[in-house]
Amino acid sequence: MAFYSGETQPANVAPKKHGIILCMLLAAGAVLASFLWQGHMGISIADEGYLWYGAQRVLLGEVPLRDFISYDPGRYYWVAMIMTLLRNDGIIALRIANAIIQAMGLFLALVLLSRGSQKRSFFFLLTATITMIFWMFPWFKLFDISLTIALIGILTFLAERPTRKRYFLSGLGIGFIAALCRQQGTLGAVGGLGVMAYLAINRPEGPGFFRGLFIWLTGIVTGYAPAFLMFFLVPGYAVAFWNSMHVYLFEMNHRLAGSIPVPWPWLAPLGRASFGAVVRWILSGLFFMAPIIFGAVGMVWAVYQNLRKRAVSPLLVACAFLALPLVWYVFIAPDISRLGLGIFPFLIWGLSFLNNRQARAKWPLIGVLCGATILVMLPNHPGWSRNRYVEVDLGGDRLKIYPETAKYFAMLNELVEDFAPNGRGFLVLPRLTTSYAVLRRKSPMLETYTFFPRSEASQLAEIERIKSADPGFAIIYDESGIWLPFRETHPLIYQYILDHFEPLTGYASSPKYQLYKSRKNAL
Repeated sequence: MAFYSGETQPANVAPKKHGIILCMLLAAGAVLASFLWQGHMGISIADEGYLWYGAQRVLLGEVPLRDFISYDPGRYYWVAMIMTLLRNDGIIALRIANAIIQAMGLFLALVLLSRGSQKRSFFFLLTATITMIFWMFPWFKLFDISLTIALIGILTFLAERPTRKRYFLSGLGIGFIAALCRQQGTLGAVGGLGVMAYLAINRPEGPGFFRGLFIWLTGIVTGYAPAFLMFFLVPGYAVAFWNSMHVYLFEMNHRLAGSIPVPWPWLAPLGRASFGAVVRWILSGLFFMAPIIFGAVGMVWAVYQNLRKRAVSPLLVACAFLALPLVWYVFIAPDISRLGLGIFPFLIWGLSFLNNRQARAKWPLIGVLCGATILVMLPNHPGWSRNRYVEVDLGGDRLKIYPETAKYFAMLNELVEDFAPNGRGFLVLPRLTTSYAVLRRKSPMLETYTFFPRSEASQLAEIERIKSADPGFAIIYDESGIWLPFRETHPLIYQYILDHFEPLTGYASSPKYQLYKSRKNAL
């Protein structure tokens, strides 16, 4: 039901049993179709391996953050559980684990749309499913996207009926999400504070702001219990967690800020690119603008209606107050993968709003939204590039990937055979994490994703780990663009490699790869 009685907004009504089943079937069917289409295509040498490698290490008894630098532990234990059930730790098993999370998130999004809509039809839900699944990109962001959708559900649940029980349960949900991913939990908490402030403006029932805040915070602390247990029960985890909090929430965001230009529509390369490229640029820019405009206007509208004691859709309240915190995340480094995470509050509310319009306005506008989404997102999906791929074996799974990437893995296999046989380790820098996962080798360094400067003490500790691991060779990828070269972010480790390794020639698949063999190797 809406917070205030009135006729300006529809009440949120739970879909009937057959509606829930339809949402479930659509979500499962869409994810299965997407997986069959492109689940065996493409790979990120850097980001996808960050999750894949970590899940493999968890299967071997290591602890995320403490034994290897990582995301928060929850997603690794989830993937490790699915890998255990499948009895496989390969890339396809990883993607199956992500696809299950994707199906859960998409199902919840469809349920939210059904609850926020006066008119429910199969064709609308099918179109919404197609629109949303194209924004669920890339593979390694599906966990974060699904948690964002869960936050929308939690805040809608609170705005719908702000009772003491719901304050506690919404806090419990946000706390649990924070235990899985502290960044999503933090953004959800900011959105939750906004929703509570909105609810306190003109409240005829339920706890006041400060009492509600206390109950809500109690729920957050309770929901965060899995992280607290790890702090107290896993030796060394609390210190590693705090170090990662400083490094990844502050240093990383500081380094990324302003590193990628926003494709604003007015900056489109008119006359300098093809018509299709210009159209995609303009549409991408409009999608980047949409969450900002929606978040600002939605919050003002909700507060204005609240002051006038008029009903406001709980879904609008939840989406509007979560949109702007997510905008901050998106615009730190505004690439399309971050937009895919931050656009869901706008997307879910926008689809619901359009579905409640008259048919002659609804279907053309929904068609435009779906068509624009496909134009922008389809070329980003691996399945779109199938004709440019070659098939290779990666860690026991057959994958179709770009020829350049295939050449890298061929080079890697040759180096392993010549300089790191029989399980010997190797060193790949700064963002080639997938290499370790493909060959099931342990990284000599705690940090597998070395993209911003570290302290002298941290580098010296890593050098000791490298000495102990005795890697047979090292690869340094000389990246350009938004990332600083490895020699600048980790000068002590770079110098150690120069002093204890010899340059290699005749192997590199690209001049950007600097290859070194250990001086202990005899050739």
